Parts: sequence; structure tokens; C-alpha cells
Amino acid sequence: MEHTSTIAKSAKKERQTVLQYVRQNYLLYLFLLPAVLLTLIFKYVPMYGALIAFKDFSPMKGIWGSDWVGFEHFQSFLTSPNFYDIFMNTLKLSFYGLVLGFPIPILLALMLNQIRRQRVKKNLQLVLYAPNFISVVVITGMLFIFLSPNGMVNTLITLIMDKPVSFMTEPEYFRSVYILSGIWQAAGWSSIIYVAALANVDPQLHDAATIDGASLLQRIWHIDLPTLKPVMAVLFILAAGGIMAIGFEKAYLMQTDMNIPSSEILPTYVYKVGLQAGDYAYSTAIGLFNSVINLILLVFVNFVVKRLNEGEGLY
Repeated sequence: MEHTSTIAKSAKKERQTVLQYVRQNYLLYLFLLPAVLLTLIFKYVPMYGALIAFKDFSPMKGIWGSDWVGFEHFQSFLTSPNFYDIFMNTLKLSFYGLVLGFPIPILLALMLNQIRRQRVKKNLQLVLYAPNFISVVVITGMLFIFLSPNGMVNTLITLIMDKPVSFMTEPEYFRSVYILSGIWQAAGWSSIIYVAALANVDPQLHDAATIDGASLLQRIWHIDLPTLKPVMAVLFILAAGGIMAIGFEKAYLMQTDMNIPSSEILPTYVYKVGLQAGDYAYSTAIGLFNSVINLILLVFVNFVVKRLNEGEGLY
């Protein structure tokens, strides 16, 4: 009885401490309030619409008035003839983009960190960050212009091979063009967080290592990379958790009748089935399936990273 009373007093004291902290820092919570409200309104409230995936949805009847069909739409998608191709296209595009694109910002940050002249460093950063501010529509237009049969790239290829390459129409080139252009656009901007992390490295560590005879690669391996390790772990988990959440706009804009076998992915398929064909329940089921796969990947990758990173992960 006495032990229970002690626990109750301890819990009460802890609650009072928390309330006291909140009262002392209420301005910080007020700053946080808009972000919380936006998250609730635009992320959690729309989850109610996921019920459409389990119903024979009719706009006239509404969500609650439509008949319940359970997992019928999921079964239809998983057994459809084009499920494997669409799923693998999405997985390959995301996986290759992650494997090829994740190390590039780290390498850029390490190279920028070696530049001692601040003016040169800032100019390079400006050049590297600029592509991130170009809209997806403009990027896609640039790709069609540069990679067209009469474009700049094919002009050079024709001088060597005597014939142009159909980059934007042949299915085998779609993935390479999509991934490489994405890396070019996002790598510089993604390196910002690594550059910021490297700014916290004590320069005396590099000076001491240089005096001891450590080479540049040894200093990067033993000083810079351990500093980046926690940041790399978190960003890799987030990137791997969203491996199926590939962007719709760029894939749809780059899509042509000729490259459909490689360019048809889950987001573009959901758009065509849901908004163009009007099958809202079926498209919602596909979108929910995609989200569940993302969640499973996030939990799995976080578990693996925690095992490999001495217990440090996303949560």
C-alpha cells in the first residue's frame, strides 16, 4: 500500500513538473501549434477517406451510404494482369534512385568542406542548389528538348554513332533519364544538412591528424564520416521508408505512349484509374496498399539500422 502511494506521489510530481515546464515555455508551444493543426487537418483528417477502399463507393450515396465490400478492391488489384509490372516499375525506380542518389549529397558535402576559400565555396553552393528551385514542368521540358532526336545530346551522339538515340520514347532509357535528372536536381539541396553537420567538426581535429601524418582520405574516414553517421542514419531511414512514395508529376510528364512499359507506376496508375476513369474506390485501395508497403519498409529499415548503428535509429 505504501509502495502504491509512493508511485502515485511520484507520478503527480512528474505531471506538475511537466505542466510547470509548459507554462514557462508556452510561447514555444504557440509557435508549434500551427504546424500541429496543419498536420491534423491535412494528414489525419483525410485518413477518414481511406474507408472508400473498402466500399463500393458511389458519390451519390456518400462514404457511409455506399455498400461495404471488404478487401475486394485489393484482391482485384493484386490479381490484375498489370499488377506485377506496375509494382516492379515503382519499386525499381525508387530503389535505384535511393541507391544511386543517397551517396551523392554526402560526397558533395565532403568536397565542399575541403574548399577553404569561402567565396569560391559559396558560388559553388549557389550553382549546386539552383536546380532544386526549377519546377518539375520546366525540368521535364528541358529533358525533352535536350534529349530529342535533334537536341544537343543527340547531336553529339550522332557524330559518334551516326544515328540518334530515342531517350524519351524507348522504355529502356526511361529509368536512367528519370533517376539521373532527379539526382542532378536534388543532390545539391540535399547536401545542405550534411554541410551543416560538418561545420560542427572541430578544425583542431584535422590539424592534429595532419600533424600525425593522416592523409586526406584518412581524415575524411575517421573524422568527417563519424560526424555524419547519425544524420546519414536518420535520412536513410526516411528515404527508405518513402521508397514507394515516388513523385507523380515528373513520371506523368515524362510518360509517352512508347515508354509506358517502364513509366507506368503506382501514382500514375492511381491518377488514371481514379480521376480519369472515375473508379474512386479501386484507386483508393491501390493508394492505401502503397502506403502500407511504405510503413512496413519504414519499420523494417529502422529496425535494421538500429541493429547496425548501436541502437540509434529514427525511434
